[in-house]
Amino acid sequence: MTTTMVPETWFEEDPRKQRSRGKLLDAAAALLTSGGLDAVTVEAVTRISKVARTTLYRHFGTVRQLRAAALERFLPPPAEVPESEGTLRDRLIELVHRQAVLIDEAPLQMSMLTWIATSDPTGTNSGPEGASLRLHLIEQYRRPFDDLFARPDARAVLGDYDATTALARLIGPVVFIRLAGLGRSTRADCRRIVDDFLTARAAEPPAS
Repeated sequence: MTTTMVPETWFEEDPRKQRSRGKLLDAAAALLTSGGLDAVTVEAVTRISKVARTTLYRHFGTVRQLRAAALERFLPPPAEVPESEGTLRDRLIELVHRQAVLIDEAPLQMSMLTWIATSDPTGTNSGPEGASLRLHLIEQYRRPFDDLFARPDARAVLGDYDATTALARLIGPVVFIRLAGLGRSTRADCRRIVDDFLTARAAEPPAS
């Protein structure tokens, strides 16, 4: 009995689908850059990408889904957790500084547009895709803090601390500095942010 070997590539995603999705996102990103969210329409994206409307809807159920996917391209990635050497303070300063560098390197106009578009937690104005992207981004950016706070030495200092709250306290000031046009967050800025965070946490009463 002869066994037919199925090529591994058969199980991979069709490269034509990858190319068409990439073309759609490239077109949507170009429209976002030149005209903002309202410029990203099905007609404009299919015209620029030369991808059929039916193909667009196979990749993205709605134009909001397409806009959300294109917006995500412009946001800085989450920073990686520093190695275990040093105190919790040292590693927090390094983590916040790494994220600050990524934020500072991101295109300001598009980052601002993305944060604004995903700032509605209920999806009343941005729709379910905007709310979904917002939750995705929160999970993505809090992951390094989850990893760091799960370590025994961090738990000994911080206790059972919510990483989303930490993200707001530690990265919020960095984002504000960037969006307000106040310059870039230096390592000294990150050091002050972390010290303020640790001081405030130490002053908080223990959870009952």
